Amino acid sequence: MKIGVVGCGFVGSTAAYAMVMNGVGRELVLVDLNRKRAEAEAADILHAVPFAHNLNVHAGDYADLRGARVVIMAAGVNQKPGETRIQLLERNSAVFHSVIPQIYDNAPEAIVIVATNPVDVMTHVTAEIAAGYGIPSSRVIGSGTTLDTARFRSLMSQFLGVDSTHVHSYVIGEHGDSEVLVWSLTNVGNMPLNDFLAMRGLTLDGGKREEIDSGVRRAAYAIIEGKTATYYGIGSALARITRNILSDRRSIMTVCTPTDNIAGVYDVTVSLPRLVGGDGVLETYHLPLNAEEGVALHRSAALIRGLIDEVERA
Repeated sequence: MKIGVVGCGFVGSTAAYAMVMNGVGRELVLVDLNRKRAEAEAADILHAVPFAHNLNVHAGDYADLRGARVVIMAAGVNQKPGETRIQLLERNSAVFHSVIPQIYDNAPEAIVIVATNPVDVMTHVTAEIAAGYGIPSSRVIGSGTTLDTARFRSLMSQFLGVDSTHVHSYVIGEHGDSEVLVWSLTNVGNMPLNDFLAMRGLTLDGGKREEIDSGVRRAAYAIIEGKTATYYGIGSALARITRNILSDRRSIMTVCTPTDNIAGVYDVTVSLPRLVGGDGVLETYHLPLNAEEGVALHRSAALIRGLIDEVERA
């Protein structure tokens, strides 16, 4: 099974490495505007194959994406000093209108996973381009809050002292400052969070809850301040999304794709729990949020819809 990675910066190359480490797919094609960068990353990752899983890793051009079942879109531009968010969006939109058609011209059957930030808006842009090829939006998936959900679960597991696989919690909405941590539905080992806390003799007071919230919401800022970029977490998330598609695992993940109505905001792309399988997004689940969370999700979706409108007017 062939997988394409377009954009061989930190995120794209780490995603490719994570797929080798986890044995996702059989062939990885790395494509980048800088061909030497793609070749160097492919060679470096290939040298890890004997220590992990037997994948064919090589650099290529868009034509080499033919037959790919999944293409990860990680290309884009970084924000310049003094540049506004909408200016960055306009430049990345221009990149996408150049790159995405080349992906579909060569791999029209591929499910495209968008990783470029701001991922919600860029996924919406990708889906609009895909529509011109007759490709349904369910086959365009943004990484969304997959990483944010993992951050929430990992911090909660540390506080609770349990394996993170037994912490069931979601982060929904924008992948960014307005995201919504769904505390009201969090459970541990199939027990409501408050019941589990009582059994363990733990107290999740306002200060600790705020610390976890900030640790999730501000994680990227802290990591970027320390090492300029985040890539291990998102690279692993992209590998997991890809595995779930290739294996038709039908996993529930907080990814984003265009949706008719989210919390009263129409035609918008933000994250909700969605069933992910061999054909992309199979179902979307609107959670029974409490009133505060419902308001927060509406606010988050409206913010993204506003950015989409600005890009479309540009």
